[in-house]
Formats: sequence, C-alpha cells, structure tokens
Amino acid sequence: MAESRVERLPGLAEEAVALHPALIVAGSSDAAVMVKKLTSSTPIISGALADAQNLGLVTSYARPGGNVTGVMPYVAGLPGKQIELLREVIPNVAKIGLLANLYDPKAGPQRDEMTQVASRMGLAIVVPALNGPEDIGSAIQAMSHEGVEGIVVLETTMLLSAREQIAKLVGDHRIPAVYGYREHVAAGGLISYGVDLLWCWRRVAGYAHRILSGTPPSDLPVEFPTKVQMAINLKTANAIGVTISPTLLARADEVIE
Repeated sequence: MAESRVERLPGLAEEAVALHPALIVAGSSDAAVMVKKLTSSTPIISGALADAQNLGLVTSYARPGGNVTGVMPYVAGLPGKQIELLREVIPNVAKIGLLANLYDPKAGPQRDEMTQVASRMGLAIVVPALNGPEDIGSAIQAMSHEGVEGIVVLETTMLLSAREQIAKLVGDHRIPAVYGYREHVAAGGLISYGVDLLWCWRRVAGYAHRILSGTPPSDLPVEFPTKVQMAINLKTANAIGVTISPTLLARADEVIE
C-alpha cells in the first residue's frame, strides 16, 4: 500500500507488474499511470479513473484502445455544484478554502472549475499548500487563520483516506465543509454531494469478470456514474452550530442523526 505517499507508487507498480498477474486493479489514476508505464499488455482497471484521456491512459472514453479501462467518478460540473451547495449552507459566505493535494491528477480539474465558479460568485478562495498527509493539519489551520467561512474538500485518494482526521480537524475549527463522497460524512463530515463511490468499485468487478473471460480492455468503454447523492450529518451540524434548512434536508438522500 502507498499509504497516500505518491513517492511510493513507482516501487509498488514495479512489484505488481513483476508478479505477471492476469489483471491489475489500480486504486486511482496516478497509480494506473505508473503501472501503464511498465506494461502495455497486462489489463489495468480502476474505479477512480480521472482525466484518463488527457493522461494518456485511454485513446477515448468510448474506445479505450489500450490496456486500461474502468469507471470515471469525476463528473464535469460537479465541483461547481459543490461550491453552490456550500453557499446554500452559508448564504452570506465571502471567503472559502479548498483542501487539495494538487499533485493528484484528479485535483487540478476540480480546482480549476471551482475557482471559475467562485469567481463568478464573487467569492475569495484560499488554497493552502498540501504535499502529504502530514500537511493536513497545517493546511486547515492556515485556512482558519485566513478567515475562511467554509471549506470544500476535493475528491482525491489521499483526502478520502484521511477522512476521519479531516472531519475532526475541520470540526474543531467549527468550519462548515462540503465533500464529494458520503464516506466523509459517515466519518463526521458535514455534507457531501457526489457520486456513489461504492457503485463505481462494484462496476469494476464487472470489468474484471469480462476481462478474465477474454474481453480485451480496449473494447470496454469507460463508464460514468449517472447519479449523484447528497448526505448530511446533523450531529456534526449541531456540533459546529450550523442550521441546515428543511429544504436542503428534504433533498438529501441520506441524513445521519
């Protein structure tokens, strides 16, 4: 396991390819990139492909054309909706923070879209440096010192792995935060709006079955989730003094009390 340390990925990729497996399951796009550099023949699948075409993992989403395919849970327009959701939670918000480890290939497009949407809304943005798990605490502290009124936590592998730590630290600072995955909310985060990550990985099992049955990954289109879900943690809302409107609660797919 890389344990959210990007510098460990090359060595782990080498070990995986050296085993000559029938199939490699990559936990994220950055892992898939590392493995693909080492093999063009071993099938590679992932439930968290991001920016796969621009990263050279696939020729196109409809016809991957190589040895990589899977599910892309990063839907265009969704990061902007997360900014809008934060403003619903905090109607008079003026300054927000983005928590993101920008070396993750999934983070850049999200950050760019959020920045554009925030600019249109007239919101100031704070994006502290975050190079590894050890920087999470200082990044949240920096946003608090900058006076951010809300935080959006980007959808990256490292931040998902650190969801319990993030929920506690953000809660300690009493800052409302929006997440992309309901797993953050289950760990104590306030509210999430995004795709069902479990659905994405369940779909990967179907890819594995078809590839091991003889279908080449080049013939299996990349899938995109068709549904987004909202989860709200009322216990967290009460703890940090945030009132969630009845309208927002009615829209939620899951309310944790």
